[in-house]
Amino acid sequence: MSAIFYINGERGEHDMGSEERSAWVMLIVTLVSYGIYLWVVLGLGSSMPLAEVPYVAAMLWSIFGAIIGGIVLNILGGMLLMQGSPRKDQRDREIYRFGEYVGQSFLVLGGVGVLVMAMAQVPHFWIANTVYLAFGLSAVLASVAKLVAYRRGLPEW
Repeated sequence: MSAIFYINGERGEHDMGSEERSAWVMLIVTLVSYGIYLWVVLGLGSSMPLAEVPYVAAMLWSIFGAIIGGIVLNILGGMLLMQGSPRKDQRDREIYRFGEYVGQSFLVLGGVGVLVMAMAQVPHFWIANTVYLAFGLSAVLASVAKLVAYRRGLPEW
């Protein structure tokens, strides 16, 4: 699978390496697993107050499913799409670090939000869901930042 990128207005192509493929997997798995979790919880919330929905099992299954799904999809992607370099180079390491730094912003915001919610003695449902949302948004933002960096290059500071 080839990817098209633009650097300084010039169009180029490269084979998608394992790190870029992994970013795609993380993005898709996160969106699907969190979407399923929301569908289940909001479905249960139609018959009772949302804060009283039994969310723990759905959250644990969603997290477990995302972990297993990510592993399986990365293995399948590695077997089926054996293009590109399987080894990390300096560019891959810099893009990974950049994406993780960008994604960390939602973890910090979520942590501060949860801290305030705990101080205000907000029900556990809202605290747990805020943490889960922060982790999900962090994974999505990190994946998108990595994919943009693979296609457009790292930003120059």
